[in-house]
Order: sequence, then structure tokens, then C-alpha cells
Amino acid sequence: MAKKEQPRPLKGWKEIAGYLAQPVATTQRWAKTGMPVRREGRYTVATPEELNRWLGRESGKKEPVHIATDNSDLSGDLKRALAEARQQKRRRK
Repeated sequence: MAKKEQPRPLKGWKEIAGYLAQPVATTQRWAKTGMPVRREGRYTVATPEELNRWLGRESGKKEPVHIATDNSDLSGDLKRALAEARQQKRRRK
């Protein structure tokens, strides 16, 4: 089985904002309210995993939010989400 490739850190406000599909100004405002970013030299850097976890917490979900990227396995994610929804439905009955 192939190891899942770790995405590289997002470097700079423009890249972070592009990942989040938000304007740079919004992304900078979110950073002031706790979005996980750090300085590395002259750049602001964040990892997709940290951003997904933060978005999950901000949205009130127990799990990280998943942002679709070119490398995403959307069909696998959909299958897992449907299985989880079915389990929750069975528990409620």
C-alpha cells in the first residue's frame, strides 16, 4: 500500500487564502482570531491539516473539515461520510 503523501505547507497569505477560497484580507482577519499560522522568516506559513482542524472546530464539528484539493480522494471521503451517516441513523432508531 502506498503511503499517503504529506501536503507541503502553504507559504504566504496568497497561498493560504487560495487554499481556503477566501480573500487575503479575510484570511488575515481569521489569523488574528486564532487561525493556526506561524512566521517562518518573512513568510506566514500554515499546513492544510492544521487549517482543516481549525475550520472543523470553528464550524462546531467534531472532525476536521475537509477542503477538496487536486489530490483529494473525494469518492473515498463520500463513502466514509455516507457510512457514518448510516451509523448515526441506526443509533437514533
